[in-house]
Amino acid sequence: MSTVALMWEARAADGRGNELLEWARSQVLEREPVRRELLRAAQDRVLVVTWWEEAEGVAAQLPELPEPAPDLITRPVHRWRFESVETSGT
Repeated sequence: MSTVALMWEARAADGRGNELLEWARSQVLEREPVRRELLRAAQDRVLVVTWWEEAEGVAAQLPELPEPAPDLITRPVHRWRFESVETSGT
């Protein structure tokens, strides 16, 4: 098994940060991750990180958040995938 973290980050249109955060919070994935965390940052940015326990090579099939409506964001969503290589301090 492998731990995979999917990161989804978007920047809201001016003054719509709370709306983007609520939109991200309301999204339902095909299945639930082991953990899901929502974060916010300056400039109305929203980050969603999901953690998954998957067999090797299955990470490409993990469900991801979609793109929000174009008028809700200022640019395309940024996405990253990370695979855990070491854990400490838990």
